[in-house]
Amino acid sequence: MNMIEQQPLLDADTTNSSCNEIWLLGQPPLERYLDFIGDTVIGAANLDRKALTDEWRTANDYYDELEQTEAGYAEQTPHQELNPLMDALAAKVKIDSRYLHTFDTLPTTIGMVELARLVVYQTHVTGNFIESLKARLGCAPDPQTLFNFCLPLTHPDAPVQIQQVGAKRYVFRSGSTDFRFQKSTLLRPEQIQDFETFGPIAGVVGVAVGFGSNFLNVIRGENRLLLHNGYHRACALLALGITHAPCVIQDVTRLDELEITIKREVAQNSAFYFKSARPPVLKDFFDPRIRKVLPTRNMQRMVEVNFEVREYLVPA
Repeated sequence: MNMIEQQPLLDADTTNSSCNEIWLLGQPPLERYLDFIGDTVIGAANLDRKALTDEWRTANDYYDELEQTEAGYAEQTPHQELNPLMDALAAKVKIDSRYLHTFDTLPTTIGMVELARLVVYQTHVTGNFIESLKARLGCAPDPQTLFNFCLPLTHPDAPVQIQQVGAKRYVFRSGSTDFRFQKSTLLRPEQIQDFETFGPIAGVVGVAVGFGSNFLNVIRGENRLLLHNGYHRACALLALGITHAPCVIQDVTRLDELEITIKREVAQNSAFYFKSARPPVLKDFFDPRIRKVLPTRNMQRMVEVNFEVREYLVPA
């Protein structure tokens, strides 16, 4: 576990706001940045859109400079092997159902990665959440604590609110950014317990809503590592001065593999992330010439489930 000097992610006068979003300026599209401010930022109506655009443009020009001064910065050396004290924990992760179901398609390993050079596609992170993660982990975690922080097998402690808002409509809410629709499935009667209805059950269609595997995860291609999941933990680690961390590494060798692994918009711009001279990297969230701290309303992730039932008479 390598350490560097700790770096603050939030300025001293912003940590008391209800929520602080840290945005990477200069990353396209500009329209998304302006829409986010209009929809989410406190006091957005009083902000000068021209000044915001000028600020974004200045950061965009700075990225042009970085393509010259830091060309090739995103190139990674081969990943390091795990600390031997982490081996037993890694073995448990590899047999866990969350690991087996999430990483069942591409070649996958668990190793140590250098955080600062990770290529990023996510343009903003929540500063308050990062500060809480830093406090939870502490300044000098031992190898086992660090591993469990990056690749946890514990259940998330984020509360979830579930409400029926119509005869065929349900809403799930959580403050966790990892909250999501998982899958739909057909359940057999013997899989259902303590459920009584007016007659025998032939089958149950279930819609699963919950959390992702929550493993720190990168995609490796063209000698670069693209951070896929775990942005807040990666930022918290780097802010604490930790330079390398255990991570699930998925290997892609062609565009078709990338398209089944990550968001389509990222796959469609794969050349920018894997071949450009200086794509955005994790350390940019700490660069005052790029980083913008925005006071925002507290937000929750909501998953809405609707269903429709139709009955027919059809030829046997």
